[in-house]
Amino acid sequence: MASQGQDAKFFQRGKIQEFRKELQDAESKDKKYVKRKTVLKKIVANITMGNDMSLLFVDVVPLLGAPLLEIKKMVYLFLVSYGRSKPDQITLAIPHFIEDCNDLNPLIRALAIRTMSYIPLPVIIEALLDPLRHCLKDKDPYVRKTAALCVAKLYVQDPKTVEHQGFVNMLRDLLADSNPTVVANAVAALTELSERSDSIVLKLNLTVANKLISALEESSEWGQIYILDCLLSFVPQSAQDAEVLAERIVVRLQHANSAVVLTAIKVLLYVMNYMDNKRVTEYLCKKMGPPLVTLLSSGPEVQYVALRNILLIIQRRPAVLKNDVKVFFCKYNDPIYVKLAKLEIMYRLAREDNASEVLAELQEYASEVDIDFVRKAVRSIGRLAIKVEAAADRCIKALLSLIDTNVSYVVQEAVIVIKDIFRRYPGQYEGILPALCQNLDALDEPEAKAAMIWIIGQYAYRIDNSDELLDDLLYTFLEDAVEVQLALLTAAVKLFVYKSQSNTAKELVHKVLKWATEEVDNPDLRDRGFMYWRLLAQNPTGAGEIVLAEKPAISTDTDRMERGALDQLLLHTGTLGSIYHKNPETFIRNARGKALKDSPALNPNSRRVLIPLNQDTVNIPTTTLPPPKINHPTNDPSLSPPLPPVPIQQALDPSVTNANVANVSQGSLGVEESPTEYEPSSADPYSNLDGAFGNYIADEPRPMQDIRQSGIDDDPLF
Repeated sequence: MASQGQDAKFFQRGKIQEFRKELQDAESKDKKYVKRKTVLKKIVANITMGNDMSLLFVDVVPLLGAPLLEIKKMVYLFLVSYGRSKPDQITLAIPHFIEDCNDLNPLIRALAIRTMSYIPLPVIIEALLDPLRHCLKDKDPYVRKTAALCVAKLYVQDPKTVEHQGFVNMLRDLLADSNPTVVANAVAALTELSERSDSIVLKLNLTVANKLISALEESSEWGQIYILDCLLSFVPQSAQDAEVLAERIVVRLQHANSAVVLTAIKVLLYVMNYMDNKRVTEYLCKKMGPPLVTLLSSGPEVQYVALRNILLIIQRRPAVLKNDVKVFFCKYNDPIYVKLAKLEIMYRLAREDNASEVLAELQEYASEVDIDFVRKAVRSIGRLAIKVEAAADRCIKALLSLIDTNVSYVVQEAVIVIKDIFRRYPGQYEGILPALCQNLDALDEPEAKAAMIWIIGQYAYRIDNSDELLDDLLYTFLEDAVEVQLALLTAAVKLFVYKSQSNTAKELVHKVLKWATEEVDNPDLRDRGFMYWRLLAQNPTGAGEIVLAEKPAISTDTDRMERGALDQLLLHTGTLGSIYHKNPETFIRNARGKALKDSPALNPNSRRVLIPLNQDTVNIPTTTLPPPKINHPTNDPSLSPPLPPVPIQQALDPSVTNANVANVSQGSLGVEESPTEYEPSSADPYSNLDGAFGNYIADEPRPMQDIRQSGIDDDPLF
């Protein structure tokens, strides 16, 4: 601390002429290098402050001949800062570099090659090759571990030189080094090379993997992370190999460093894909739970990282924390981002046994002051009702009590989730419709408004004044958001189908269809309006069957990430990818993707959803394709123009027959001749699509198959 206090005086802006004069004056009188050391400290302080000291290059480089390590460190720091900007003068430093690479002091040898690797100039790279080759075989482990990292730096500057000079093979030999720090740095360098190169692939066999695990005990925290990450390059060829590896790694779960713990969990999750013994899998899941819970006692930033990783882990291996839902109950002083992450995990871990506890906790959160947190809590209550059928009644009561509070954002979130509950349990909770309709005026957000409109349209036969409610909502149709307009359009058609004899329903659907087809610019809304118009005109009964068709009950299985993508994402546990829940190659330039590799030991369920990497696919050569042929319209009389929309009066009058509709349409266009049968022409771009929709009935939408019944998931969600 005293040294730091004394050095603070050097952080003052100085002039280059003064520093040069002080260095020249010190040459004759400063035999112990005290004055030159002081001047160098001032120069380094000015570099730190952002002042340009490059003009002192010629004056500073000769100081490399000083026998003091402290002076050499400062000169090398100067060279790292300005070496690449002085390609003509850097040759002055090369003799000193070579001399220091052969120094008796290992710290100086390591310092010399490290500094040279930081200066990406051809003359320095050429001078570095021989010293680097000798340092990789140096007797001192500190020099060897520094040289290993220098190879990675050199590869960034000149990949071909590294490959041609045999440095990759020398790094591979360092994996068998007796010093664990050297092994860790060699692993880090090889990993860097494999991520940057298409020709260098890091593959480990069982013998090398065991040697790397043996080096874990004496490695530093960063060294352990490098080694554990490298073990993902080992592909078990038998379940026994995977079990042996897991048994030796599971000890790392007791480490105090959170990064080491998360990396060890990542490796365990990886090797579990190559196991077939469920007892071993359950044992490992039990072992991973307590370390993950321990991470939640750290600071909020570490907690958030742990929570985002836990959210991925429990989707793939829910048994890890199935009995620890209380650990994720929010504390009053948790930051909002931690609370939201915990809320999602609580929902994921909820099941019939603990649904009451989770629901009580969510009700408490719904009375908090933070609006985003309250919204998430209310929505989680609805999702809980959909997920756990036994708790649905209690969740509905909780939502109704929240609606009674008349808090705007609470009411709107409750309406949104109640719509999903209606879809999950059709016909069970229609008794709450009056309570929802009473709060119609409180809805001003598009999603909530669209949800309420869907409820009114779907249950128009149960709501006596449904036509009046829709009429009130239609006052702002042209100003509403698109999702609200789409909901209003569909609800009006449903109302007309339910109450086809009602004059109000006819007026409503006429008004909405006219607006949707004539006064709205959105193509989706306009197309849907034309579709409904034609349906009602041609076949009102068929329109009812389509609009009111039985919908598949929604399920919480869609909340889970796709199994193959989840396996791939878990290979990035403890990285930014696990926080964003995206593969790094999607947001980091030149990042290399990871995926499970096939082997005889790979679990059949994992093999079934295996996602190959992009670089493993065959590269198709780019060819120049001729421009597409455009079929220009011809005067072929057999090509009749499409019919215009049918007038709404006919849509609302079921007495109008299909023949009359055709006649009216042709009369409006002034067509006198009798309609001819449509004959496909070679000029017609759609003439060969006769069988394009022939399999529609076979491919009709069906409710999503439960993934737990399909046998794809070997670790079902409770």
